Amino acid sequence: MSRQFLIFFGGGILVVALAVVGILSYTKGSHLELQGKIMKVRTGALSDADSIAVLDFRVQNPSDLPFVVRQVEVTLEKPDGTMIEGVNVAKEDMKRLFQFNRFLGDQYNDALTIKDTVPPHGSVDRMVAVRFDLKNTDVEAAKAIHLSIQDMDGPLFETSSGLK
Repeated sequence: MSRQFLIFFGGGILVVALAVVGILSYTKGSHLELQGKIMKVRTGALSDADSIAVLDFRVQNPSDLPFVVRQVEVTLEKPDGTMIEGVNVAKEDMKRLFQFNRFLGDQYNDALTIKDTVPPHGSVDRMVAVRFDLKNTDVEAAKAIHLSIQDMDGPLFETSSGLK
């Protein structure tokens, strides 16, 4: 091979590599995702057969697009690994929940509901309350509690917290 060919070939590879890096860095903000964690989990017995869990969490949206909530799910992982799905408490019922169940403490954040938005490059503190058809001792003995938030367009955010 000639020297001139190798110089042009190397220059072409460099131009293509620069173009790929430029395209990837330019579109980085278009990848919709959330980052965050569960700050606090509060649990208590509603009756002998069912319990409540309140999750306070913070999420950040580092992308250039708003994250619009489509679905919120909370699952409990029992010590044997089985998963129990909770039933979300409606935003309208939150005030009553905290009023009549003082053992949960105060409501520090607004509830996260369908169509709530996490703005681009923004951060929000929210909460979710969930009822489980389990005794409170079973809820407190669980390995972990998992929070899953899905966007209207499909991206999914998941985080977990240990209860112990």
